[in-house]
Amino acid sequence: MKTKDSQPTETGGNTIQPQRPGLTRRTFIRAGGAAATAFTIMPRHVLGGAGFVAPSEKITVAYIGCGTQGIRELLRMLTIPEVQVVAVCDPVKDSHDYVDWSKDGLRSSIASALGKADWRRGAPGIPGGRDVAKEIVETYYATQRASENFRGCASYADFRELLEKEKDVNAVKVMTPDHLHATVAIAAMKKGKHVLMHKPIANRLQEARLVVETARATKVFTHFLPASDGAQIRAIKNWIDDGAIGALREIHNWSNRPMWPQYPAIPTETPPIPDGFDWTLWLGPSLDRPYHPNYTHAVFRGWYEFGGGSLADMGHYSLWPVFTQFDLDSPIAVESRPSHVCTLSGTVAVRLKNDYSFPAACTIRFKFAAKGSRPPLDIFWYDGSMKPPTPEELEADNKELQPEGMMFVGAKGKILAGFRGETPQIIPEQKMREYRAAKNLPEPAPSQRGQGQPQGRSDAAWVAALRAGTSTYGDFLLAGPISDAFNLGAVSLRLGGRRLLFDAAGAKVTNVVDANKLLAREYRKGWELTG
Repeated sequence: MKTKDSQPTETGGNTIQPQRPGLTRRTFIRAGGAAATAFTIMPRHVLGGAGFVAPSEKITVAYIGCGTQGIRELLRMLTIPEVQVVAVCDPVKDSHDYVDWSKDGLRSSIASALGKADWRRGAPGIPGGRDVAKEIVETYYATQRASENFRGCASYADFRELLEKEKDVNAVKVMTPDHLHATVAIAAMKKGKHVLMHKPIANRLQEARLVVETARATKVFTHFLPASDGAQIRAIKNWIDDGAIGALREIHNWSNRPMWPQYPAIPTETPPIPDGFDWTLWLGPSLDRPYHPNYTHAVFRGWYEFGGGSLADMGHYSLWPVFTQFDLDSPIAVESRPSHVCTLSGTVAVRLKNDYSFPAACTIRFKFAAKGSRPPLDIFWYDGSMKPPTPEELEADNKELQPEGMMFVGAKGKILAGFRGETPQIIPEQKMREYRAAKNLPEPAPSQRGQGQPQGRSDAAWVAALRAGTSTYGDFLLAGPISDAFNLGAVSLRLGGRRLLFDAAGAKVTNVVDANKLLAREYRKGWELTG
């Protein structure tokens, strides 16, 4: 199938030629369990002044997934001097039917980045697709890096064709819906490409484990974009290790997601597939089903088949550093409490049985065995605006829990932390003051209060590590326990809240036999994943 649609393009008076294959400048070195691209580096003042990076030093990137979030992050990636986006890929060619958080926010951001205030102004909806991404890449490079003589950005509908033809690609960034994450990442790693990927690693437990195994076997450089270096969590752990709240017993994490519909019923209408949309490629490994817009774009997150729900969407940001800093293994048990929806069947009220979409709200409890000096630990997740009761320590300060946050519960006290990196506090405030005084700790600077810290989403983080030949805090090899936990949480919800006992070594649920078939995907023929 011929799906590449790249032709020489003239933009802003600069002729841009299609990317040519070739591996003359790329070699790999092994460092820290990951492979990194090595370059022949000359002093920048010799090549073209501060901030200039010679073409021979560029990290060439193929960008797979050009929806709203993909394009939003593409705009940031284009500003990194060390990176050159050479190919884009998406089953959608060019469309204005995307779903986003504002009507004109994305278009306005694109226009600002390109320096073209009227870019697609007046278009009927929100833009997305591979041709939009290609236009953005080529226009940006032609106007912002005109002196560097970039070749054109290739465009593909099928990521498999991209990986086969774009031999000179160093790295792949995966921004597809969740059900394609493992399929794309594994294919890229087997081609020797470094991989950056958005959350989750995969939305099936067995697929996530295969992604980690493939990263270990291929030794390519990997980075999980929602990961963070855990500065806030590290500070909290230091307080806990110092005895500030006694032995840690529970961690509570709550989010006001979802911010998208999680439909209580499978659509029955069969609208036509939009022009320029390869529905079969979008389905990828999933079984055939009729097209419906309720499955696609931002709303894919609400379906067990295509997404990972609120936990996968937001929990990776907050809980990734918890898993790494507290050295958590896979949970030994998971149980959930999903909300439900009722309807009328004639004149009789009935509860809808739903094993296809995530609930509007839920709580999930993850149980972890004792390890070393740490006693057993429970992590509680809440979404749909659910959260724990206001603790007495916070009531003492006449305060309430924020819409999103984290709370660490010890035998002798509690620590409250912001969801996005705000300065943590032992509660109540008096106890925090006493602890600071006893330890001679300075008060946090006013500028730190309530300000979210970066959650590791900056592409610059992996660029620096890749060029240095070191692994990052988001290395796929660290993703096993959190991926097991989150995918087990989804299975518990899908089974109506069943308590699952998990044997991590055997990768199986031991008390609910039917749960094990949900740890894997039922694949469309020709899309099976194997080790």
